[in-house]
Amino acid sequence: MGLLDGKVAVITGAGSGMGKSSTKVFAREGAKVVAADISGAEETTAAEVGDAVVPVHCDVSKEADVEAMVAKAVETFGRVDALLNVAGIGTGGLIAHIKMEDYDKVMDVDMRGVLLGMKYGIRAMLDSGGGSIINWSSVGGLNAVPFGTSVYSAAKAAVISATKSAAAEYGPKGIRANAICPGFILSEIMGESGAKKMPEMAQKAALKRAGQPHEVAEVAAFLASDRASYLSGAIIPVDGGWSACLA
Repeated sequence: MGLLDGKVAVITGAGSGMGKSSTKVFAREGAKVVAADISGAEETTAAEVGDAVVPVHCDVSKEADVEAMVAKAVETFGRVDALLNVAGIGTGGLIAHIKMEDYDKVMDVDMRGVLLGMKYGIRAMLDSGGGSIINWSSVGGLNAVPFGTSVYSAAKAAVISATKSAAAEYGPKGIRANAICPGFILSEIMGESGAKKMPEMAQKAALKRAGQPHEVAEVAAFLASDRASYLSGAIIPVDGGWSACLA
């Protein structure tokens, strides 16, 4: 018996990193998954995992794409039990040098994409009696860092607020909404510059190491499961204790 037997999940950003790991963990635990990504790598993820996964090309900043993504899950599997808004980008700069095109890009993916995912995910869950929304925020949404991530952090803070609103609005309908705040995770989004900072960043965690994508995915699987049936509106750092430290 898997933790998620009989459940249907939609996962954005499934072509790499935490989205791909979540797809693998959810399939392992018995879920059927619609794996969505803008890159085309969703096809590779589906091929690696097997028949439990249906790949869908999706730009989460485009409403028609998100609507079609959720519709594909309902058409193929009959329902949506979990929606994971994982897709995100981290372009930015110091506040005095922010380019508004970068602001638009980050907000469109990291906030608009989450809002659209919830909009259509919730509609599908209302039709099937409830479900679990799992949004990706960040420790950057909880606290500031001097790395030129002000817009990214602002978007991730907005995700936290929107998650709490979803929990309050749709709890009476059996829909739970929670947010995960990853810390320094070894995924593709950090890029070359992030990799160079790896030793110093990893040391910020109380565990004194970086996290792996699958470690975040395991938390998401719990949140999507019936074992988390009374957990909603929670903001959960998965950061090795980074956010618990003063420095």
